Amino acid sequence: MLTHISVRGAREHNLKGVDVEIPRDTLTVITGLSGSGKSSLAFDTIYAEGQRRYVESLSAYARQFLEMMQKPDVDHIEGLSPAISIEQKTTSRNPRSTVATVTEIYDYMRLLWARTGIPYSPATGLPIAAQTVSQMVDRVMLLPEGTRAYLLAPVVRGRKGEYRKEMLEWQKAGFTRVRIDGEFYEIDEAPALDKKYKHDIEVVVDRIVVREGIETRLADSFETALKLAEGLAYVDLADGTVSALTSLGKIADADTVQAEPVEALSSSVQEKGKEGASTSSARTGMKNTGIPENRIVFSEKFACPVSGFTIAEIEPRLFSFNAPQGACPACDGLGEKLLFDEDLVVPNHALSIKKGAVVPWAKSNPPSPYYMQVLGSLAKEFGFDLETPWADLPGEVKLIILHGTGGRPVTLRFMDGRKSYEVKKAFEGVIGNLNRRLLQTDSAWMREELSKYQSSAPCEVCDGARLKPEALAVKVAMTTISDVTRLSVVDALDFFSTLLPKLSSQQAQIAERILKEILERLGFLNNVGLDYLNLNRTSGTLSGGESQRIRLASQIGSGLSGVLYVLDEPSIGLHQRDNDMLLATLRRLRDLGNTVLVVEHDEDAIRTADHIIDMGPGAGVHGGEIVAQGSLEDILSNTNSLTGDYLSGRRQVPVPAKRRKGNGKKLTVHNATANNLQNVTASIPLGTFTCITGVSGSGKSSFTVDTLYAASARALNGARMIAGKHEKITGLEHLDKVIDIDQSPIGRTPRSNPATYTGSFTNIRDWFAGLPESGARGYKPGRFSFNVKGGRCEACQGDGVLKIEMHFLPDVYVTCDVCHGARYNRETLEVKFKGKSIADVLDMTVEDAVEFFKAVPNIRDKMAMLAEVGLGYVKVGQQATTLSGGEAQRVKLAKELSRRATGNTLYILDEPTTGLHFEDVRKLLEVLHALVEQGNSVVVIEHNLDVIKTADWIIDLGPEGGVKGGEIVAEGTPEKVAKAPRSFTGKYLAPLLGMKAQMAEAQAAE
Repeated sequence: MLTHISVRGAREHNLKGVDVEIPRDTLTVITGLSGSGKSSLAFDTIYAEGQRRYVESLSAYARQFLEMMQKPDVDHIEGLSPAISIEQKTTSRNPRSTVATVTEIYDYMRLLWARTGIPYSPATGLPIAAQTVSQMVDRVMLLPEGTRAYLLAPVVRGRKGEYRKEMLEWQKAGFTRVRIDGEFYEIDEAPALDKKYKHDIEVVVDRIVVREGIETRLADSFETALKLAEGLAYVDLADGTVSALTSLGKIADADTVQAEPVEALSSSVQEKGKEGASTSSARTGMKNTGIPENRIVFSEKFACPVSGFTIAEIEPRLFSFNAPQGACPACDGLGEKLLFDEDLVVPNHALSIKKGAVVPWAKSNPPSPYYMQVLGSLAKEFGFDLETPWADLPGEVKLIILHGTGGRPVTLRFMDGRKSYEVKKAFEGVIGNLNRRLLQTDSAWMREELSKYQSSAPCEVCDGARLKPEALAVKVAMTTISDVTRLSVVDALDFFSTLLPKLSSQQAQIAERILKEILERLGFLNNVGLDYLNLNRTSGTLSGGESQRIRLASQIGSGLSGVLYVLDEPSIGLHQRDNDMLLATLRRLRDLGNTVLVVEHDEDAIRTADHIIDMGPGAGVHGGEIVAQGSLEDILSNTNSLTGDYLSGRRQVPVPAKRRKGNGKKLTVHNATANNLQNVTASIPLGTFTCITGVSGSGKSSFTVDTLYAASARALNGARMIAGKHEKITGLEHLDKVIDIDQSPIGRTPRSNPATYTGSFTNIRDWFAGLPESGARGYKPGRFSFNVKGGRCEACQGDGVLKIEMHFLPDVYVTCDVCHGARYNRETLEVKFKGKSIADVLDMTVEDAVEFFKAVPNIRDKMAMLAEVGLGYVKVGQQATTLSGGEAQRVKLAKELSRRATGNTLYILDEPTTGLHFEDVRKLLEVLHALVEQGNSVVVIEHNLDVIKTADWIIDLGPEGGVKGGEIVAEGTPEKVAKAPRSFTGKYLAPLLGMKAQMAEAQAAE
């Protein structure tokens, strides 16, 4: 039996012929410096080969539908299992993808609602049910013996018309009597109907007396009536009494009442019929049934007899917002629509119209005098000044400018050369103008330009529920499927765990197995620290760590064993408090009989692992080797291991000797209520390094990114962004700009790279264009671009590789046989500096480029800044698509650092330690603290304790995630937060500050 995964001669990327033995059925952590080769070993070698071998075992027909991995550069791998990769970038950005759909919870919910749900009429609020003819007969036979009744087919219900032709057809079919508007007539003697009024017509199909032996006749009559009235039939008691109906309600058992609600209708009639309920009132949405006291309504469809509301069939697809059978027709199942937003049309209320307050008209391309003349005309018509700040204009004037005059004509004055003329017409408003232009344009560029002024708003038809009214009419325990998806994981767990007792015995029998699957998946989400997420949260809004843990939960739900799971930093975005739950989940995955391979920097994860592989010794070309491997003790005792140095305490990120007080000024957000924030007012001392902390879902991003950054960017940078709800922000006058450095990719195409993003590629091209050889040949900077014709290799159009589609085999990328991967044509490559062509420069590492361009300051400084943030190992021309989120964030940081600092800049970073080793964190902190030393302010959302302990100021949100969070639990210096008894961050921070005893005392006092 194989006990190890054996890798021999791995040379993918920077790996240097690595040989390694990974024990099977264990939790193995691969750690090491950023860029040391961890992902190259775990994902690009082991996972890629496991996936490739599995897909190759399938038929050629099946393989053409699957994306195949290229064979990694490795001599041999033994002991591989089918591999599943759970990366940070795998969750769909599709707006139709939600937490519930990704975890398959929604699939089971659709099945539950389809099989146990009861449809309710929107008009009456009463249940509606489909019945078979046999059930209808049984209901009638439950009436007291001797009860006389009419069986009627309601052929016309509340419709205008004369119905002469129809009367003749009913007579030819053998029917003799009808009831028109409550009165019985022989068809021959029926009165002429006024076509201007609505009428109710029922054909009398049978007159019955309830007694033994009439079942067959009754069934035939019901079939006739249902066919005639499209699935509806009435039984009206000839005695005009409800006593028979009352007894019917007593005979039926509780299960039947809930599942088939004729009795419910009848009892409701007793209570409400005396109030004079009318059909018209029911149609206006009132809860009166409009059903006469002596009537029983039967339907072989799910149809409301009052409003005509019908559900053809209740199947799982009815509850799918991705299928036409269930999706809201107004928003196509998206739950929201893009609308022109007043706050984006007029982002800066301090500006006047003359100074460009109405951005789409002030910045039309080319600038149009027409719009200003229109606004000038409106100013004369309604008596306002174009110089008045938008904030000071009357509300009525703002409405007219944005939404028009509502059809009322106004006088618009225009200048055509030196001639002036007037036009009297209604004004459509700025937003009306934008809507019209969007509908009329065929230009993709114009659509994209206009979309900058749009934001999403809930669909006005389904109110964000995404589903048709028919789906929302079906309820389980009086709750719609949309209501449940709006719940958080922990609230949904409570709903489903208490659902069975609320169901009838038949429903409970059906629901039992479905609920087991739903509860299992919800339990997993709860156990990996995602209890605060709403089930309808779209996947695109999740962080990398959240999406990874969601996929992890769904994998455990599948219950597979004998699988190789490869994970990429699942602890991202997770507070230390929740780490134990995540690690327990990983151990459970291992205990199911799987091999779990985790690329991770988290200290708790490394200490929990059965086996550790430490890559290094450096990054990039200096890495690609195994420095140490084995148990935790083996790593701790290995003095060559940087990881071992930090775990053992031989090295550490030092706690600052003193905390900065700042420059005496502060930035204050007042009463922030975005998402789950509960009227948060918090101040950030300027000139300090501030950390925003708290458990996952506590409101850190809502406060920092959605509110603080968005509002600051609008005020300082003129950005068109919608800020989270808040009262105001004070202190912005002390800053000149705000910069958000997140982990989104620096480019989505292979043509983007660190050199192009930082702007150094422009300098490099200019340098090569300035060389004597270029001057002699007449080469300009464009000659050295691989994106335009001229200097690039046209055989591969500057890609350096050619893509060969192989259908059921993986696509093959072959090096261009003309330029041999250099991207440029031969003539361009003949221009050299110090013996290196521009292709050679792009292939250099950043640290080599610093040395190579040491005499060219504008290039050297940008390269030096990349090296300073720990990216010296990255190649100058490395494709942006191959950079991790942490690397992309540091490229952005380097770009901002290379600009001339003003000393009044606010930098906002979201978890900058993602993907960073302890040593990389130390280097990054040096850079961030250097920014603060220059007078700038740095605000960081962070869980990493090494970062938090070096902060000057901490704002700790919580105490829990979701609706139980959104408050400030503690704020102040790390020492102060460590003493706060309600702060989970403080509890983990105290030991690092040598305050364990003080923390225990504070908790005891509390």
